[in-house]
Amino acid sequence: MLAGPECLKALAGVKVILFGVGGVGSWCAEALVRSGICRLTIVDSDDVSVTNINRQLPATSTSIGQPKVEVMGRRLRDINPDAEITVMQRQYSWEVKDEFDLGSYDYVIDAIDSLSCKVELIINAGAAGTTLFSALGAACKMDPTLIKTSSIWKTDKCKLGRFVRKRLRRRGFNGDFLCVWSDEESYVPTNKSVNGSLVHVTGVFGFVLAGLVVRDVVAKTAVILPSE
Repeated sequence: MLAGPECLKALAGVKVILFGVGGVGSWCAEALVRSGICRLTIVDSDDVSVTNINRQLPATSTSIGQPKVEVMGRRLRDINPDAEITVMQRQYSWEVKDEFDLGSYDYVIDAIDSLSCKVELIINAGAAGTTLFSALGAACKMDPTLIKTSSIWKTDKCKLGRFVRKRLRRRGFNGDFLCVWSDEESYVPTNKSVNGSLVHVTGVFGFVLAGLVVRDVVAKTAVILPSE
């Protein structure tokens, strides 16, 4: 009703791969499928843990110990039984990068926690020429109204963004892509060995990521529609 049948058809036709279905990625996956994305691959190596219950969509008292991608895959197919949902219980890294043909996807979404794996994905997605959207640091934040999107090179107030940019420069990467990030000052955790996260922040990160895909598809479809 909002975007029209041609946009809905376009959303159903694009191919998306999402890396990480935790506190950010799980909500992104749900929003994508509920918004009409029908060809989605989700990639994550972890099992559901009791510590995930405060912020991750697949985490419930009955799913502890199950692979996150399997739990999410069942949920996404329940939402749309006609969707092509592919699940891969893998961690993206340099060692397995050749298992992924990133160029075959219209959109690559990075919701990876590991810095080294995140940077590897960014570099390879850039080399493949596909559209990449990336989530930066959602931990130690409390105010979802301070979440924004910008180029990776304009994320100066994000600690994770600084680390990512430094490693990208070190490897000669000079491309660009949109990031979801927050310029809120990070809270210092009481347990300094663990970075706490809240669902009203991680969830918004995920929804914004999904929104970037949906808005891009709608914008491109509107461009090719005949003018009235």
